[in-house]
Amino acid sequence: MNIKQSSESSFYKKNVSRTQDSHAGVSGAAFFKGLFKASLVFLFFCFFLSSCKTIKKPDNFGSNNNLTPSIERRKGEKKLSSKDRIDFEYLFFNANKEKILGNYDLAEADLLQALRIYPNSAATMYELATIYTFKNNKKQSLNFSKKAALMDANNNWYQLLYISCLKENKQLPEIANVYKRLLKKQPQRIDYYYELANTYLSIANTGMALKTYEKIEDIAGVSEDASLQKFKIYKALKKNERAQQELEKLIKAFPDESKYYGILGELYQDTGQLDKALVAYNNLLEIDPENALVHLSLADLYRIKKQSEKSFEEIKIAFRCKDLDIDIKVKILLSYYSITEKYVELKNDAEELCKIITSVHADEAKAFSIYGDFLYRDKKLELAKAQFKKAISLDKEKFAIWNQLLVIESELMDFIAMQNESKEAIELFPNQALAYFYNGASHIQLKNYKEAILIFNTGIEFVYDETILIQFYASIGDAQNSLKNYNASDSAYNKVLEIDPNNVYVLNNYAYYLSLRNANLEKAEIMSKKSNEIQPNNNSYEDTYGWVLYQMKKFDDAKVWIGKALANGGKNNGILLEHYGDILYKLGETEEALKYWIDAKKTGDATNAIDVKIANKKLYE
Repeated sequence: MNIKQSSESSFYKKNVSRTQDSHAGVSGAAFFKGLFKASLVFLFFCFFLSSCKTIKKPDNFGSNNNLTPSIERRKGEKKLSSKDRIDFEYLFFNANKEKILGNYDLAEADLLQALRIYPNSAATMYELATIYTFKNNKKQSLNFSKKAALMDANNNWYQLLYISCLKENKQLPEIANVYKRLLKKQPQRIDYYYELANTYLSIANTGMALKTYEKIEDIAGVSEDASLQKFKIYKALKKNERAQQELEKLIKAFPDESKYYGILGELYQDTGQLDKALVAYNNLLEIDPENALVHLSLADLYRIKKQSEKSFEEIKIAFRCKDLDIDIKVKILLSYYSITEKYVELKNDAEELCKIITSVHADEAKAFSIYGDFLYRDKKLELAKAQFKKAISLDKEKFAIWNQLLVIESELMDFIAMQNESKEAIELFPNQALAYFYNGASHIQLKNYKEAILIFNTGIEFVYDETILIQFYASIGDAQNSLKNYNASDSAYNKVLEIDPNNVYVLNNYAYYLSLRNANLEKAEIMSKKSNEIQPNNNSYEDTYGWVLYQMKKFDDAKVWIGKALANGGKNNGILLEHYGDILYKLGETEEALKYWIDAKKTGDATNAIDVKIANKKLYE
């Protein structure tokens, strides 16, 4: 069980500014920043020693943060000669100079040579450990930091470096032992106790962690950090009464601190003590009536109690509070978005919350975009469009909002607006392929085919997704066909089919355009047949296949397929009716053909030749 990573109360996450990490000892970059300063101190002392021609006798490098190298003759150890002492100090001094200059290899060589002269120099081992740390040699840094720490147990710098190296090597149990040794000599160091407790939690020794927090409380009295850590441990261990006692202790010590009531209320709520939770939340409101989070907790409480109206009222109170982070509100609305898919009766509640959020956060784009999402889902396209336009007026830097606006304008077939918005989007996001696509698509719809082709060819270099690439090539094919640039059109369609041989849109359109040109009909027949196999009962695809067969003079087969198209919802399609009339005429059924031509004319979307066909009762090709 890793208590550090356990779930926390929303009150805890929102309000507690200090955590156990704030008590961290010296480690990482901060440690070595101090080390660099220490090296400068060392250079000053070495210069002083050299000028005075003296040598300190005790080897207490770093004791009391004195970074002067010195030599102590240990019991049974041969005394160094004057020359060895001088050589040692020269090498030590030079190594630190090279280290400061970043020449770690030279510094390492000098320190190893110095260690050969004086093997028991804790200072040299310490410096070697720092060099190996800089060089990311974790094994050697641990080796020498351990030797330095054991050789001079009174030196905090050595112990802290050893701890840092143990962390890098993931030897967590030994870290606890080092902190215990430090605390024997400095029993009032609260930060060491916190680090010790943190280490116990890392190795899942919650019992020792709890004892350590108790020790902190004995020394420093009741504190938020220690009590909340104990609360988290007890909660993780399902010892809810003990967890409750820790919170009550905090409330007694700090009766005006509202967040403790909130955490206590959540504990009661989690353990099914709903009435006690309600009391705790009301106590919080007495102390902090503007606290929005408590209203969310109350909403959850009333939801559990099946009091839905009270629950929603509490949510609305929270939403009206401007101090409540808008991201929390958006998260709640997203949950409504999901749940209203099943429970449609909650849609009105969701819309009311959307109106509140746009009113309270009238300067936040995300408030309007989330409202727009709800409206778009419910097919209220004009209203959704207005919300996204408002969002863009507040924040033009989010392409996702532009993209949704363009999607809506496409569905509304508002191609002039789509052209204008996409043009502005291209200026803001010149590397976004979709902005070019919508701009090109709007030009096609407005019959500006040359402009469409130009914009598609410009934007295609920013396409990195095959699905979008297919859309670009297909649209280029459509535009080139409209300009009667048939080779270019066929080339674009062929590129689509190279990527996706089963693309029914291109299979159908390509085949139809070939049939209208009466060109490469064998290929058109294969493509059209395939599109109907992939997506059967589509009257548009059936009409295409029928017309290809017509052009191939397979009139009986053509009649069958156009008949299918009519049966599958094509009876109000003027082109389809006209095609069927043409086939009947070819089959000698002139009077029946005339009926279908007349019906085609009534729809208003037949070809320009329909009037002549009807007037002369004759097919002109």
